[in-house]
Amino acid sequence: MEHTVKQVIFVRKDLHMRLGKIAAQVAHASMEFLLGKNSSKNEKIIAVELTEDEVAWCSGLFTKIVCYCNSQEELEQLMLQADSKRIQISPIWDAGLTEFNGVKTLTCCAFGPCKAEYIDPLTGHLKLA
Repeated sequence: MEHTVKQVIFVRKDLHMRLGKIAAQVAHASMEFLLGKNSSKNEKIIAVELTEDEVAWCSGLFTKIVCYCNSQEELEQLMLQADSKRIQISPIWDAGLTEFNGVKTLTCCAFGPCKAEYIDPLTGHLKLA
């Protein structure tokens, strides 16, 4: 049986970001799982070592689920739970240049990609964005 591999991205609803801002933050989070692993010293080369789940995701449908969470505290709690289950987290801290009055702000976080059976118990109860 083939296992579904997906990435779940949580966006903070309490920040009331514009839709374009949400789209940009979600894109940053999705890419960060790769770019955050870059071990290359050459700025023109990206070198990452991927898990089996990540290889499956990158060569498959790039399944992403975007959900809302209600606060920074809720997002940080989810991040701690994911980290304790060894699910990769990719938090995005916005620099505050276009929103948030120059204050660095945790806007969203990508979880995975990993098998649904690992990520669903942590994320399956939250509302889709």
